[in-house]
Amino acid sequence: MKTNKVLSQLGLAQRAGKLVTGDEIVLKAIRSQQTQLVFVASDASENTKKKFRDKCKTYGVPLAIGFTRDELGESLGKLDRVIVGVTDSGFAQLMKNGLMTMSEVEYIE
Repeated sequence: MKTNKVLSQLGLAQRAGKLVTGDEIVLKAIRSQQTQLVFVASDASENTKKKFRDKCKTYGVPLAIGFTRDELGESLGKLDRVIVGVTDSGFAQLMKNGLMTMSEVEYIE
């Protein structure tokens, strides 16, 4: 797997305690306006993608669909991760800038 800048930033955010992972935890963070950016794995189910696309749109949270669950998990030093929420605006901005240049990520503002 090629090292990706955004995945590296996710790892940094994880170590800084600025991420939430897991379906329910991320949904709760979106509803309480604590997430600045949400990642959904490209190999998540269509149902999961739709749920988070709709929820993020409702609450105005930027959403990135891309990276596999393995890539997301590996960047966090954990097993596969399907949903990751970034709670820090600084990290979120860095990652959004990085996502702009990536063709393999579907980035939805």
